[in-house]
Amino acid sequence: MLEVSGIGGLIVLVLDLWAIVSIIGSRASTGAKVGWTLLVVLLPILGFIIWFFAGPRSSARHA
Repeated sequence: MLEVSGIGGLIVLVLDLWAIVSIIGSRASTGAKVGWTLLVVLLPILGFIIWFFAGPRSSARHA
């Protein structure tokens, strides 16, 4: 099992929080939001990577 601590753990935490906020702000269905959030929470690194490439995006437009 991969254990992340120190600055690496902080980076993973920040990235996961960013992913969860983006998931909640997306236009995906409630079920999809729950599923993506569980994936990111239960598998922090792998879940983030999968979400980054395939997950729902925030509905807010970035200029």
